[in-house]
Amino acid sequence: MGEALIGDLFDMGPGGKGTNQAIAAARQGAKVDLLACLGDDPFADSAERLYDSEGVSTDHIYRISDTNTGVGMVTLLPSGENSIVGHLGANLLMQPHHVEKFEPVIARSDILMVQLEVPLEIVSRALELGRKHRVTTILNPAPGQKLEPGTLANVDLLTPNENETRILLGLPPDDPAPTEDLAGRLLELGVETIIVTRGEEGALIVTPRGTQAVPATPVQALDVTGAGDSFNAALAVGLAERLDLRAAVEQANRAGAYTTTHLGVIDGLPARAELEAFQKR
Repeated sequence: MGEALIGDLFDMGPGGKGTNQAIAAARQGAKVDLLACLGDDPFADSAERLYDSEGVSTDHIYRISDTNTGVGMVTLLPSGENSIVGHLGANLLMQPHHVEKFEPVIARSDILMVQLEVPLEIVSRALELGRKHRVTTILNPAPGQKLEPGTLANVDLLTPNENETRILLGLPPDDPAPTEDLAGRLLELGVETIIVTRGEEGALIVTPRGTQAVPATPVQALDVTGAGDSFNAALAVGLAERLDLRAAVEQANRAGAYTTTHLGVIDGLPARAELEAFQKR
């Protein structure tokens, strides 16, 4: 506390978990509808231009007056690791009626993907509607927080990292219990499948039938910001294209690895052709 540090680079660009995941999925060929709230500031204008340019539907993007668009400050270390402080702004003003208007979109979708940069009541209601319409639901539980069993019971695929696996259960993020054991406890709360992302160690697929380790794609990481969002988007696209679960996770690992080789998030989200070329290399 009290220490001031001098950085060596400043870069500003769009982001946020919902934005990253939507754009990453669209670049890989998916038809993407995004439910989001923006403020009434220049960042909102930038976001809408980005969605239009990337082919993400803006039919359910809401502008909230007298508030700011969500922002985040990423501190990137030379190692490629990072820490992020965010202010969610308009995200926190999303209301249940926004989700109800989105129900017809959910009903006709293959995949519903949700994350935790919006209020938990919104997350829970969206997952309920996904389950109602028999849509595959993916919850990326980030930023990490403890969730109620009723919310988790409507999740088909839960995609935490190792810290989030602990936080979901109300444990400290550095709890020493084996990750596989903690994932088993989450299964008992009603989640059907858990995919734990582990960075350079790859991913774990945990189901009631057992655990599979899926190795990472080895790269020299420059910036891990957005790698989890890239992973989740590629996973969703793979499952929508009827890949089996392991193949979809392998594809997701490659997408996440590709993203870490780029500075900044949006520039590092691969298009389909880029991901295929990366796989060949």
